[in-house]
Amino acid sequence: MRRLGRALTALLWAVLAIWGGWWLLSDPRSPLPDHWNPLTPLDIAAPLTPLTDLKLRAALRTPDTCFAALEGHAALTRMDPFRESESCFIDPRLELNRVGQATLSPVETTCAVALRLAMWERHSLQQAAEIELGAAVTTLRHLSSYSCRPIRTMAGDGTRMSSHATAEAIDIRGVVLADGRQIDLLDNWEGESAAARFNRDIRDGACRWFVTVLGPEFNRLHANHFHLQSTGWGTCR
Repeated sequence: MRRLGRALTALLWAVLAIWGGWWLLSDPRSPLPDHWNPLTPLDIAAPLTPLTDLKLRAALRTPDTCFAALEGHAALTRMDPFRESESCFIDPRLELNRVGQATLSPVETTCAVALRLAMWERHSLQQAAEIELGAAVTTLRHLSSYSCRPIRTMAGDGTRMSSHATAEAIDIRGVVLADGRQIDLLDNWEGESAAARFNRDIRDGACRWFVTVLGPEFNRLHANHFHLQSTGWGTCR
């Protein structure tokens, strides 16, 4: 009888723990902050937690969840998919004009690139700018996102198509600050100037939010821009 009583007590506590956990996750009155709740969607402005990557992956599962995550954190126009050929297309497609505080000249790209760019701007770019340069970034200067072309190598065009052919990457060449200063990558990578430290910091930050990041340390073809890509194998150079 004692064993049965202990087993029933343990079962009761397990049921209470499961019920309590579910209540914390699902009830609107729960004191658990949304950014600590694995069931709530990604909020770009929320503090980072160990669950942020999980929420980002969930937001990227479908176009609708991706666009929902960007709502209120970007200026964009959702567009119909574009297809130039079997190798060159944009789907899902948008025109992006702003992420967070930073404007861009209008660029057509995918929702995945836009969402990762918004996370980078919020949690890496602006922090590095304030620490190293004492001013906010107001403009991101880019070279392109979509371009129907093969990969460029030091030996010429490669045999595979570039991630730009499906707009799964964007090339960032520099920023403009709130005080009017223009920080380009080409002239601000080596050395210990504040601008060089800033560029190295934002490269490292980009590696947190993008799958592939290529810059001056990769090869001289990237001396003047960061290649930020939403696909790949985790390269950060």
